[in-house]
Amino acid sequence: MTAAEASAPIREASWYGGVLAFAFVLAPVAGWVGPLAFAPIVGLSGLLSLGALRMAERDRPAALAILVLSIWALVSMVWSPFHPTKAGQATAMKLILQGVLYWALFRAGAALPSASRVLVLRIFAWGMALLGALLAIEALTGAGVYQALRNAMDDPIRPDLAVKNVAQGGFVLAVLTPAAALAGWRVGVGVWPGLLMAAGVLGASFGLDADAPVIALVLSALAVWAVWRWPAWAPRVLGAGAAVLFLAAPAVVWATRQLGWFQTLEREVPLSWSLRMGYWRHAADWIGDHPLRGWGIDASRMFGPGITLHPHNGPLQVWLELGLIGATAAAVFWFVAIASQSQPHRDLGRGAAVGTAVAYLTFSAVSFGVWQEWWLAVGGLAAAGCMAVLRQGRPENA
Repeated sequence: MTAAEASAPIREASWYGGVLAFAFVLAPVAGWVGPLAFAPIVGLSGLLSLGALRMAERDRPAALAILVLSIWALVSMVWSPFHPTKAGQATAMKLILQGVLYWALFRAGAALPSASRVLVLRIFAWGMALLGALLAIEALTGAGVYQALRNAMDDPIRPDLAVKNVAQGGFVLAVLTPAAALAGWRVGVGVWPGLLMAAGVLGASFGLDADAPVIALVLSALAVWAVWRWPAWAPRVLGAGAAVLFLAAPAVVWATRQLGWFQTLEREVPLSWSLRMGYWRHAADWIGDHPLRGWGIDASRMFGPGITLHPHNGPLQVWLELGLIGATAAAVFWFVAIASQSQPHRDLGRGAAVGTAVAYLTFSAVSFGVWQEWWLAVGGLAAAGCMAVLRQGRPENA
């Protein structure tokens, strides 16, 4: 082998470091100004990382689950009541493309050489710390910095809408915090970035009226602790819980309605949660009409006024649109992704990966549409960050 041939893999791995650095530099900006930007940022990063696309043997079950779900979504367009009128509305086709691009970025996180990885993880940690600091300031000022930016751009916005827009950064930050906080610790910058991230999540929840981020942060921290305390079986139990979440969601709604608990809770909770529960009730009713095949991809858009855009619950949306087949594929993916972190030895990197999955699933269960491009992109970026942090940890993870 010539010297040029030997140096080629090193140059390629360094290239992936530059790609991930690009994504992590822009991530706090997108999290603050507008999370919709994550779709083009992560999509472009995945495109630039296609050379890293690999399929390790242990990855095959998760990849197969993604493939089955994507193909079934494509097939379901035949009977879906939603008919896209332009390419940007063809969700099933975009899922296939996103699966390839985000997987490539995920594998790029594993391909980084040591020096590049340290730099990338420092950017990741301090970038999320910056987002945390911004959200804390916005919480104290009522999104005043964001409003000032919009005014400077001659694009003023109502204060309540500014608060709503900025609060979405709290969801992004809560998903990325487990890996980013550990990244800071593992590259020697200490706990300060993690503390700033926690301040941002708390600010988004208590100062910007977004309930879910702090809930996700707490559940994520509990998951990290559980994996650290019981490294062999905690990931398997949590993975099984994620699978049950997807498979049993309609049955839970049906059973609690029969017992009267669902109706009682729906009357007692705040209006925003009551609206969500109304969507879940309607979704469960319509799931019963086509439980095996579902109504078809993006069918949720056609069920207004009972459901506005989507049911605000990922498992119910998958059931409603893709039926038992889609729900089973999603359950397999999440079980494999989480349970595969099981090992005999304690490793905070694996805990952070499971904590990230728990935060993402928490939001999927109460907030966003499961196919939203920017939300899937955040998941892809989080997976790449988790992989890089994991490789920075124990020697056997290399």
